[in-house]
Amino acid sequence: MAVFLTMSSVGLNMCIRKLFQSSHLQCAWRVAFLKHIQGRHQPARRWAHSGGGTYRAVIFDMGGVLIPSPGRVAAEWELQNHIPPGTIRKAWILGGENGPWMKLTRGEITTEDFLQEFGRLCSDIAKTSVPVASFFSLLTSEQAAQQFPVMTEAITQIRAKGLRTAVLSNNFYLANGKSFLPLDRKQFDVVVESCLEGLCKPDPRIYKLCLERLGLQPSESIFLDDLELNIKAAASLGIHTIQVDDPETAVKELETLLGFTLRMVIPNTSPVRKTVEIPRDSLEKYLKDLLGTQSTGPLELLQFDHGQSNPTYYIRLSNHQLVLRRKPPGTLVPSSHAVEREFRIMKALANAGVPVPKVLGLCEDSGVIGTPFYVMEYCPGLIYRDPFLPGLEPSQRRAIYTAMNRVLCKIHSVDLKAAGLEDYGKHGDYIPRQVQTWIQQYRASETSTIPAMERLIQWLPHHLPRRQNTTVVHGDFRLDNLLFHPEKAEVLAVLDWELSTLGDPLADVAFSCLAHYLPSSVPGSLLRGQASLAAPEQNAKLTEYMSNLAWDFAVKEGFRVFKEMPATKPLVRSCHTQPGHSPC
Repeated sequence: MAVFLTMSSVGLNMCIRKLFQSSHLQCAWRVAFLKHIQGRHQPARRWAHSGGGTYRAVIFDMGGVLIPSPGRVAAEWELQNHIPPGTIRKAWILGGENGPWMKLTRGEITTEDFLQEFGRLCSDIAKTSVPVASFFSLLTSEQAAQQFPVMTEAITQIRAKGLRTAVLSNNFYLANGKSFLPLDRKQFDVVVESCLEGLCKPDPRIYKLCLERLGLQPSESIFLDDLELNIKAAASLGIHTIQVDDPETAVKELETLLGFTLRMVIPNTSPVRKTVEIPRDSLEKYLKDLLGTQSTGPLELLQFDHGQSNPTYYIRLSNHQLVLRRKPPGTLVPSSHAVEREFRIMKALANAGVPVPKVLGLCEDSGVIGTPFYVMEYCPGLIYRDPFLPGLEPSQRRAIYTAMNRVLCKIHSVDLKAAGLEDYGKHGDYIPRQVQTWIQQYRASETSTIPAMERLIQWLPHHLPRRQNTTVVHGDFRLDNLLFHPEKAEVLAVLDWELSTLGDPLADVAFSCLAHYLPSSVPGSLLRGQASLAAPEQNAKLTEYMSNLAWDFAVKEGFRVFKEMPATKPLVRSCHTQPGHSPC
């Protein structure tokens, strides 16, 4: 019975919220997941190009194309370690074909011998001792060897179109005897490693070896590399080439040659609106300090269509995909748009085992982009917007709602003291306070009398649950605020924490059950929280609709309690006259 009564309260809260909040918060980082299609072994399709031939494969260099180039890593390392700029690069060049670097890439010397020989060469150039082991450690670290997301997306799209892919790399053996190839080999049909073959670019034989394993002619392939010498060698064989200075630009050129897009579209995003633009230079500086990277490359900035309360942005910087949520510009009501609370609750819940996006940093300095903001990792996944889950089997729907219930149990089971959330909200009387708050806000925004609402306002305060617990409550827990795994019924992240506080868990339970009791005829935008975007007259109809639904629910489920209603004086509203209406 407590849940049923709470659901009536939720119905009241919901319909008032749609009327009162003209900019109801949407899940800002809500995104629909574009599932990567894995390459399949199938006959390669042919894509015509302007020369009259066909492309059947794309061949990628590794360093400088798929991951940061050794030269760029060296430049950053030299700066951090006060080594004369260009020392590492000069050592590569001066060594020539028989230098330690080229011998390492052909597998002719061990890592230990390389470090000794290359170290002497660098020290001679710099006129000081150069700790090349430190550079080599950075070069092969996970931090410096992450694949550019734009290239990962490009490879996925290329393989989805039926073309073949290969990686042709001047790589080397590590001290553990394994070759250095920090890539997912499943992305490629052919992998050619110089240290295994005893050949390295720009030797024409290694290009021919790659083409032979692909089973293609030179004119049927495109080769991407960042070094001019390697590009010239490939072009001399008849391979079409793209010299890579910037991965983003290279992908655009590759799109032109192939004739189809290679970029994964971020759903529900658009160019940033002028009224909420962000100064890119100061943001980029902040992000580089936050992420601990000096990698160059364009900062991509898009705005999510939803999240009007707190403007929310998609960011791509180097190999990082991020989401930024900020307070809106202008004068704000105190305690509203509290991005600081969102950051705090998600950080605490992540440590408590609740699936939430990983938050990276909170900036309360308005001097950076104009208002306080926080940054989190971009989390791809599936969002089910229709609670009826059309197109899914009953067993699949059951599994999804079971996963939803499990994660709600996790939220309500969080130890407040251990999570540092004891002061996150008031303790006790959560539901009575919610009812009174929404009644007051309804009165403040009321434009006409709704009989069902008047009955609810009188009835609810006398029929609230007697026993109340205190836990973390989400405040807006519904299906489309959850991010699901694309291949199984698993919640990857719970989104939209702006209304979270400490309160009675029955409120979340009732709100999550509400969709079960709503008829299929209810407007879809009312479950997705988009009623605030509708015209005022449509909002009024939705408010009346939900009021009638809530009262009907209260009568049916609470009739026994209603008959025993104590003869106490009901709430009395102040009499006033409204335009077009009779006095109370």
